[in-house]
Amino acid sequence: MYLEHFDMQEMPFAITPDTSYFYSYGSHQEALNVLLVALRSGEGFIKISGEVGTGKTLLCRKVLNILDDNFVTAWLPNPCLTPAGLRMALADELGIKYARNMGQHRILSLINNRLITLNTEGKQVVLFLDEAQALPDDSMEALRLLTNLETEKSKLLQVVLFGQPELDERLAQNKLRQLRQRITFSQEIETIDINGIEGYLAHRLLVAGYHGKPLFKRNVVEDLHYISQGVPRVINVLAHKMLMVAYGQGAFHVTLQHLQLAAEDTDGTVPLPTSGFARVGATIVSTLGAAAAAAAISLGA
Repeated sequence: MYLEHFDMQEMPFAITPDTSYFYSYGSHQEALNVLLVALRSGEGFIKISGEVGTGKTLLCRKVLNILDDNFVTAWLPNPCLTPAGLRMALADELGIKYARNMGQHRILSLINNRLITLNTEGKQVVLFLDEAQALPDDSMEALRLLTNLETEKSKLLQVVLFGQPELDERLAQNKLRQLRQRITFSQEIETIDINGIEGYLAHRLLVAGYHGKPLFKRNVVEDLHYISQGVPRVINVLAHKMLMVAYGQGAFHVTLQHLQLAAEDTDGTVPLPTSGFARVGATIVSTLGAAAAAAAISLGA
């Protein structure tokens, strides 16, 4: 692909949640700070919400990497679980051995005993749930009841919920008010603003090993922000495709033409106003086929 062409060690805009690419900026840094403070306080539920593609999973993994040996963590990336499935998944994460046909009351007792043991060892146990908006109502209630496990002075289990805005809508329901009232810290992750996107691109390129001249000129960055609406995942998809097309054309910097070609090949982007790409002119049509062919050849290689 384009790594050798741009003298990089790895793909800078992959959409996998690699914590080395975490960008300490704006609401992402604020959410990280809130999480660390809240976890060290040892109380209740913590909620982190944000739109699709804003980096919730990356933030979750970042926190998991930061927490020291005083914490024991359990991570459930797919919470589409029944109450029984939730308890069993937590037991698995805590290293509890149990028979698969064991009754739920017994499993809950084993969880409680394990949490008490960890507490006496000075450990804080934290359960992280990604995509929490998908957790069924009865499992939400089972989760709340798990946090009833406590000593006279402290909770035995903290819970961090990561979810899309639909999570806030669900928690607003009257039937979930008891869980809602237990959320002691809440933070929303926002998209990257126009002032942050240039730094975001530069940060990812630097982590990937790029040390050359700026690849993205200011006008390209501004239009990329408009098209992506500042959503990190969409920025990554577009930037990756832009580098592919630039490589296919033998170019060493990214142009508005490359951005348009990438945008035309990407669902969910916001089109620029009619005049947005007027600067590119008729060359787009004539180079589209050649750029796509070159990129396809490079992929085949």
